Amino acid sequence: MKRAAGLALTALLLGACASTPESGKPAPLATFTKELTIKSAWSKPMGAWDAAPQGDVRPVLVGEKLFVVDGKHWLRAYQARGGKLLWERRLGGEISAGITAAGEVLLLGTRQAEVLALSQKDGAPVWRTSVSSEVLAPPAAGEDMVVIRAGDGKIAALNLHDGVQRWVVERPVPSLTLRGIGAAVITDGVVYAGFANGKLLALSLRDGAVQWETVVAQPQGRSELERMVDVDARPLPLDDTVYAAAYHGRVTAVSRSNGRVLWPREVSTYTDLAYDNDNIYVCDEEGRLWALDRRSGSALWKQEQLHYRAVSAPVVFGDYLVVADVEGYLHWLARSDGHLAGRYHISDRGVVGTPLVADDLLYAVGADGTITALRARR
Repeated sequence: MKRAAGLALTALLLGACASTPESGKPAPLATFTKELTIKSAWSKPMGAWDAAPQGDVRPVLVGEKLFVVDGKHWLRAYQARGGKLLWERRLGGEISAGITAAGEVLLLGTRQAEVLALSQKDGAPVWRTSVSSEVLAPPAAGEDMVVIRAGDGKIAALNLHDGVQRWVVERPVPSLTLRGIGAAVITDGVVYAGFANGKLLALSLRDGAVQWETVVAQPQGRSELERMVDVDARPLPLDDTVYAAAYHGRVTAVSRSNGRVLWPREVSTYTDLAYDNDNIYVCDEEGRLWALDRRSGSALWKQEQLHYRAVSAPVVFGDYLVVADVEGYLHWLARSDGHLAGRYHISDRGVVGTPLVADDLLYAVGADGTITALRARR
């Protein structure tokens, strides 16, 4: 299967809505009026990445513990508020997806087509299961089940307690796709998953039965590259609506009950969406950040000062959104109108994955192997 490798390098390094191979020169750092004082609460060195991660690897917070995988495939647990190292464990295989916390275990996927369940207490192995292909998206967990997205287009459900497979659903994969797969999401006994053919599926968690199937994007254009329509953003179920987004496609609001499209907005992306009570926030493939009304899809504002800087998926942090860029800067933007309000430099080598927000701290992993917790104050 061919992959769009040029897209993948920056996209997977940042967990990003990265620049395409045809993209222009990154915009220079914009000047702005500083509204926030951003300081490090703590920072710790880890193993650096020699190359971009092969899949979506992001930290996770469980209670007072922060779990992180580094570039040398060590799993570490830190005290979330103070940064004290609690334990570390070298993992077998090349970690390519995770971390997902479920029950008392941590779930990760590997390039060797395995799913690992490890103890949250000390990282000890609980079970290890082989799946059909490399795992590039963090596992989803719910109701004592684990749902895995494999690189060959299959989606499989495993028992949480022992990793035994329960069901498998397969969809055809186009000959050319982005190197990356959107994570599945489990809500109310339903699995929502996007596919490289531009479709969003709702599956029964119990047996994998398809409840509905909706087109998010239709292939268009003459070349294989132009016809890529991967739904790589993880679906976002909110109330009675699920939001999905596709590369060379659109952001779409879909009824959770029957899959009917409620509204589409022409924005091409392959990164996760952020949200608040009123809006959906999305970064397009060229680095523009959009605020869309959740009810109608209308564009409320568009921020273009980070154009072609390969910025990450946005995360909500108080009254602001935070994105990371290709040069290792974190940018704070006002949710009200998108204006720049703060900036902090993490690493000259860029940022791995999407930053994590918990209460008043933001955690970011630099490609140089640092994990940093940041506070932002007016």
